[in-house]
Amino acid sequence: MTSSFDMTRRAALNFLAAAPVLASAMTAEAAPVAPSFAVTTPIHIHSLSLRVRDLEKMTYFYTAVIGLDVLGAEPGRAALGKDGKTLVTLIHRPDDEVDNPATAGLYHTAFLMPTREDLGRWLIMAYMNGIPFTGFSDHRVSEALYLNDPEGNGIEVYADRPHQNWEWVDNRVVMGSNQLDLDNLVAGLPHNADLPYSAPSGFRIGHVHMRVGDTQLAQDFYVKATGLDLTALIGNETAAFFSNGRYHHHIGANIWHSRNAGQRPQNMSGLEDAAFSIQPALMDGLRQRLKTHGSDMQEAGNTLETLDPWGTRIRYIES
Repeated sequence: MTSSFDMTRRAALNFLAAAPVLASAMTAEAAPVAPSFAVTTPIHIHSLSLRVRDLEKMTYFYTAVIGLDVLGAEPGRAALGKDGKTLVTLIHRPDDEVDNPATAGLYHTAFLMPTREDLGRWLIMAYMNGIPFTGFSDHRVSEALYLNDPEGNGIEVYADRPHQNWEWVDNRVVMGSNQLDLDNLVAGLPHNADLPYSAPSGFRIGHVHMRVGDTQLAQDFYVKATGLDLTALIGNETAAFFSNGRYHHHIGANIWHSRNAGQRPQNMSGLEDAAFSIQPALMDGLRQRLKTHGSDMQEAGNTLETLDPWGTRIRYIES
């Protein structure tokens, strides 16, 4: 195990030792679960694309560790997803510069488990295979595990608490960053460490968290131009959160490492684009807002494409 993982293990207080080992795992297929609230709103995250320097290593990580399926592959590109839905497209760019956290770009991709038990099972698998974590957090609306992929792109794997119980004050959702009860999260689950891991049906991207240069510019774009709602401001407005349909957030935007960042370099690994699913009835309103805002846009088939203030491609796909 790496030294960073050893530190995480100590911080977790050997939580696996306290979790009872079941005699055997259930072999029957789990019953279907309803779609997560995050992906039932009229606008929600569809997918994203990453520029990667090592396509083979990154494909292995996102399939064997995160649990996505290979849905399509061609020279220089791999489409990965679940239930036949593409969630992550990896684009081979071996000569790209290494992603720089001081630039605008991806802070993390947040993969949403359909159930809390699924999150606990994934945590056990990752822990027992020595996957290094960067943090754990109880956000009140969700429970979250943090790590990086092999090229340094941030990842959150999380499970939402029931949205009916979220607290809202003046149309802002109450979130936090509290200590996560790891013992409770894994209690009663089998110690299954098998790789490759396969994510459960219903596994999706719940939100995408961006590095931006200015949270006010982010608000101007995501609220005025794209029509999302501002759901939270934290850390003296160093981070802003946006969503549709009273989800806690589909987009996060922070300046923690990227304050005053300008246009994202085009030859840098990391985020290539992020895509939303949008109901067809909402497309005309989106077009009008983008036009009023002065944002450039292009359309092809059922997809509308624009750029955020830092030059990152944002796509809207009718679905």
